[in-house]
Amino acid sequence: MGSVPSEKASARVDRRVLVVDDDHTLAETIADGLSDRGFVAIAAGTSAEAAKRIGEEPFDALVTDLRMPGVDGLALLSVARRVAPGCPVIVMTAYSAVDTAVESIRRGAYHYLTKPFKVDELALFLERAIDETRLRREALSLKRTLKERFALGNLIGPSGAMRDVSELVVRVADAGAPVLVLGETGSGKGVVARAIHAEGGRADLPFVTVNCAALPENLLESELFGHMKGAFTGATARRVGLFEEAHGGSLFLDEIGEMPAALQAKLLDVLERGVIRPVGSSKETEVDVRIIAATHRDLRARVAAGAFRQDLLYRLEVVTIEIPPLRHRRDDIPPLIEHFLAESKSRHTKSPVERIGPVAMRRLMEHSWPGNVRELENVIERLVLLGRGPEVQPQELPSTLGAKREAPQAFEGDVLPLREVQRRYVAWAFEQLGGRKARAAEKLGIDVKTLARWLEDDADKAT
Repeated sequence: MGSVPSEKASARVDRRVLVVDDDHTLAETIADGLSDRGFVAIAAGTSAEAAKRIGEEPFDALVTDLRMPGVDGLALLSVARRVAPGCPVIVMTAYSAVDTAVESIRRGAYHYLTKPFKVDELALFLERAIDETRLRREALSLKRTLKERFALGNLIGPSGAMRDVSELVVRVADAGAPVLVLGETGSGKGVVARAIHAEGGRADLPFVTVNCAALPENLLESELFGHMKGAFTGATARRVGLFEEAHGGSLFLDEIGEMPAALQAKLLDVLERGVIRPVGSSKETEVDVRIIAATHRDLRARVAAGAFRQDLLYRLEVVTIEIPPLRHRRDDIPPLIEHFLAESKSRHTKSPVERIGPVAMRRLMEHSWPGNVRELENVIERLVLLGRGPEVQPQELPSTLGAKREAPQAFEGDVLPLREVQRRYVAWAFEQLGGRKARAAEKLGIDVKTLARWLEDDADKAT
């Protein structure tokens, strides 16, 4: 028989508690006391009845005696863990059975109380148990949402180049090895980094980002490794660095090519030994962090110029993922436009824009996109914000999208310098092979570094 909820309980009908004791009078007394304290409490006199109700009704918590005939409290705990894993369990026991109560904690019970106890004490533990369970549920929901937002499905594009990128992401996601993501500014390096984290075993742990080009050397060191109180002027308290914040998860070092030389040495030490030393500290701290680095720079050229450590490059490029520029994977432009259009319309619900007109779409396809995917996203955002009708017309496009792209394969009647012929042919071959550098270099019979240099020449002319 269940107790009648009081007026106080009516405002909190979501806190349903099942109280189980083979002394049915005691179960009802406890249930009545909980009802007076804002819970909707239901009494059950047998473990069989409780097991049936747990499987059929939603409860926010279970309070059960340990020693009961038939199915005892430990067995009922196992049933609850199986059929209602999100339902916290508090066990009641006599003083003589404390060892069994401790065993119940080991098997997953939230807490135990020895009889006799005050209902206020039970209510306090129920409040904590239900609140903690709800917070965990919300955190899991948030993590799922973030994983869906940043997972592999966000690597949009049917081109062969993006299929190669997606395949590499899947293959390296669960590895602990560092990953180096290469690509021009705005090509989507951050999206790839988040996908690597979201698809791997560290997805439920932190993903921390820092732009190495955005901070001066002394601030970047403190940001990465943390500092102790008094380590320098203004250090009024200990600060935990990003490596410690990312412990167990991933640290994304964007624009790694801009990292100062002194910090490169410290990063290499972290990669080799797995320890950090906060600024001003004499003690080392162990960290378990998966490093994902990204740059638009040619790191080998920076090594040759003495601006980047070769040994650090060797450690970072265990796996390298190259993202071709958007101008070399034009098959990806229509699905990207569709994706950004939907995202922008969800933010600007009053916009009349529904689609891109055919002439405007042709202009978008012909643009060289020096700012890559980021530029395309910004253009679509502008069109949604400023569009006057359901279909975007060419006159609504930014003036920078007026010129058609250079067709690298179009050789005019004039005699061209051999280097220009070479440049155009390499760019044409690269585009025909879906923007895959390794494949293009193999077909052209050159190394990837030479191909990259020729393509950089092409990019300079395109912009």
